[in-house]
Amino acid sequence: MSFLIVDRVNRLEGRLSISGAKNAALPIVMAALIGEGESILENIPNLRDINNLIKILNSLGAKTEYSNNRLKINTDTINRLDIPYDLARKMRASYYVLGALLARCGQAATSLPGGCEIGSRPIDLHLKGFKALGAKVNIEHGVVEVKADKLIGAKIYLDYPSVGATSNIMMAAVKAEGQTIIENAAREPEIIDLANYLNVMGAKIKGAGTDIIKIEGADKLEGREYTIIPDRIEAGTYMMAAAIIESDLYIDNVLVEHVKPLIAKLREMGVIVKEDVNSVRIISEGKLKAVDMKTLPYPGFPTDMQAQFMALLTQAEGASMVIETVFENRFGHVDELKRMGADIKIDGRSAIVKKSNLTGAKVKATDLRAGAALIIAGLVAEGETEIGDIYHIERGYENILGKLSSIGVNIRKVDC
Repeated sequence: MSFLIVDRVNRLEGRLSISGAKNAALPIVMAALIGEGESILENIPNLRDINNLIKILNSLGAKTEYSNNRLKINTDTINRLDIPYDLARKMRASYYVLGALLARCGQAATSLPGGCEIGSRPIDLHLKGFKALGAKVNIEHGVVEVKADKLIGAKIYLDYPSVGATSNIMMAAVKAEGQTIIENAAREPEIIDLANYLNVMGAKIKGAGTDIIKIEGADKLEGREYTIIPDRIEAGTYMMAAAIIESDLYIDNVLVEHVKPLIAKLREMGVIVKEDVNSVRIISEGKLKAVDMKTLPYPGFPTDMQAQFMALLTQAEGASMVIETVFENRFGHVDELKRMGADIKIDGRSAIVKKSNLTGAKVKATDLRAGAALIIAGLVAEGETEIGDIYHIERGYENILGKLSSIGVNIRKVDC
């Protein structure tokens, strides 16, 4: 068991750079299975999830080399079409093997996936899409298996603009005969990044980033070089860390368009945000105004920033309302923030947050983003904040201790 110790700080300043996007890297790494030969992927963050995904690729027979954020994947040696249970259970992104290997081999299987316990995230929409393309789906003893003698393009309407389902169906459809149209598709930047990579390999995808994606089936995809976009959630996390106390922080390698919803809210709270071509500067006096926020699919405010934003709101004058519309169990961090003295009241999917004097306490990261929220809260809490279950944090933030330490945070990891 390991935990983090965070001490209160008076000011943050300096410069840090954002790593590659975890939520773009996971489907793109799996999509490399579709291409023949070798892909070289740059800006792949060194995270627990990425290392588990590499183990999955190796279990399928692919050859991988990973160093300095560069991942080489050769798929010519693939000799297995199912993911072992002990690997699949560790991460939700293991389900991307279904779309990738369905496109490449016409068959794939995996255990029902794991991940953060933030609410119900069934893969029904994924399977609906596979069935529409002509695949047969069988679920037995916790294992999902998909098979298709031939994939045929189809029109698929998603009941909800799911990022995972859009990605998985898009991968499966790239080699389907004819045209596939995904309606009510997710519009997130990570969807665009996946489509761009697939197109570089030889796919024919148009409309990514809109709610209608059109895919013309291609005969063959080949491995290529590609660079992953920066992580907008990591960028947002450090922006909120800077906003909560007196700060003058430069954050590099940011696609500003991807963090517009957060920039708007920070300015509404009284924080100065200066935008550059690929960076932002956060200037804060730590004097914040209460605001209301509702999570929505992109381009709305991301659910993956909700926990961190709630930590920020504990220092805003007045009462703020947070409405979570994406996941029903995404308030797991609230009880932990309350242990630190936060004044938060929950009613269903809504929370009222009032300004609080936080104090250090023993808390735990209930999920990835909850862990980041507790670090942010620890910056202003009197005394030490001890955060347990930090494996969640390590799933999604590359070198978080080094980056935070470089801008003035007193944070350390203790191994028991």
